[in-house]
Amino acid sequence: MKLIGYFRSSAAFRVRIALNLKGIKVEQASRHLRKGEQSAPDYAAINPQKLVPALVLDDGTVLTQSLAIMEYLEETHPEPALLPKDPVGRARVRALSLIVSADIHPIQNLRVMGYLRAKFGQTEESAFAWSRHWIETGFDAYEATLRKDPGTGTFSHGNSPTMADMCLVPQVFNAARFKVDMARYPTIQRIYDTCMKHPAFDAAQPSKQPDAEP
Repeated sequence: MKLIGYFRSSAAFRVRIALNLKGIKVEQASRHLRKGEQSAPDYAAINPQKLVPALVLDDGTVLTQSLAIMEYLEETHPEPALLPKDPVGRARVRALSLIVSADIHPIQNLRVMGYLRAKFGQTEESAFAWSRHWIETGFDAYEATLRKDPGTGTFSHGNSPTMADMCLVPQVFNAARFKVDMARYPTIQRIYDTCMKHPAFDAAQPSKQPDAEP
C-alpha cells in the first residue's frame, strides 16, 4: 500500500496514526500542498477532490477521505480496534471524530485560508482569527462532551486510543499554530499529552515525516 499525504496535513496525520497503531507498513509519497502539487493532473486523476490523503491499495484501488480510510483499516485489520465494540460507544467515538473532521477542520484548512485572503482581502492576522474562532467553537463542544460523559477515560473514549483521538491530536497541533489558548481545554490537553506518549502517535507527528520542513 502507498499513502499519499503531506507532513502538515491533519487528515494525513490521522491516517498515519491509525496505520502505526495497527502495525501496517506503507510506502509514503508526498504532495506539497503549499506548492499546489495536489492539483497536478496525475494526482487529480486518482483523487478528483485534489486533497490528501489518498491510500493506494496493492491492487491499485484508491481510497480517499481520512475517516473512510480509517474505517477501511478497521474492517480489514480489526486489531487493535479503533472503535469500541458496543453500538453506543461506536456512535460516540464517531460523533467526537466528526466534531473535528467535519465541523472544525474543513473551515480552517489551507484552501479556505487561501480563499479568504485571495477573494476577500483578509490579512494573515484576520485569517488566523477566523481559524482560531472555529477551532475554539469546536473545542468548546469537544471539551464539554468529554467532561459530561462517563465514557471518557484515559483517552477520549475509554482507556485505549480510538478514532476520536486520531482526529483530535492533529487538530491540537493546528491549534498551536493558530495560538489557541489550550488552558481553556484541560481535558483535551490531558488526552493529547497522553496520546503523544504513545509511539504510534509520536511517530506520526509532522516533524518525523520524510517530507517534513522547518
